[in-house]
Amino acid sequence: MENNAAAAAEMIEKVLSSYVPEDGEPLLTEAMRYSLLNGGKRFRAGLVLKFAELFGGDMASALPLACAIEMVHAHSLIHDDLPCMDDDDIRRGKPSCHIAYGEATALLAGDALLALAFETVSEAKTLGDSQKVRATALLSSSAGASGMLGGQRLDKKYEKIAADEEALDMIQSKKTGALIAAACLLGCTAADVQDGERLSAARRYGEAVGRAFQITDDILDLTSSTQVLGKPVGSDKIMNKSTYVTVIGLEAARKKAKELTEAAVKSVEPFGRAADELIRTARSITEREF
Repeated sequence: MENNAAAAAEMIEKVLSSYVPEDGEPLLTEAMRYSLLNGGKRFRAGLVLKFAELFGGDMASALPLACAIEMVHAHSLIHDDLPCMDDDDIRRGKPSCHIAYGEATALLAGDALLALAFETVSEAKTLGDSQKVRATALLSSSAGASGMLGGQRLDKKYEKIAADEEALDMIQSKKTGALIAAACLLGCTAADVQDGERLSAARRYGEAVGRAFQITDDILDLTSSTQVLGKPVGSDKIMNKSTYVTVIGLEAARKKAKELTEAAVKSVEPFGRAADELIRTARSITEREF
């Protein structure tokens, strides 16, 4: 399983590199490459590929969508690290984009990666027009004010006032869960799935996995180290953020993450052995160390 994940991540890395324009402004494209190709688990891209495979899609159709969601994710990380947001100086063990290139270039690099994601979808020769339209709608809704960006705004709001568990669920379903759910649905789009049952299963899986992923992040921010995570630990406390750990406690947070993981597993179990890798992926979330 690990070898398969590593091989997929390596392939995604190569394809991602090919999408960054060579004729763009040199410093801007350098900053884009720096953040987009700065390692990472390629978790979201992997979900695109796995759901495409589950429902009979081919790799050629799934790869542009996998790359597009990684571009959106990289955009969000650049902006999240900025001084006006979480003010983090380290990302994936290296200086954050704004530390390496300055705030203005980092801001533009994030914007450029978001634009490149939609360009990648629109120019994908392996997708039909209806698939491109569905993929564009998925990316835009999951990344916008009703999804990730809306979640980030709520995250800022609750730096100043304490959040309860219900508020945290809303924040994280948008900030983290929306893009992860979109990754699952983009895999369905690559396979041209349009029936409600399979789309509903993919959405339920993505939403549960996304929230489990964020709860695990909250736990690791308290229990891990900067060396292991590749980013500062304890930043939630410094920023006075409400997290699942601060609101419901460490052990309750661990229990909730495992419950969400099992909900994700249950959503894809009806698809039998073909869903085994997705089940392993879900269960690995609460076991990860970074």
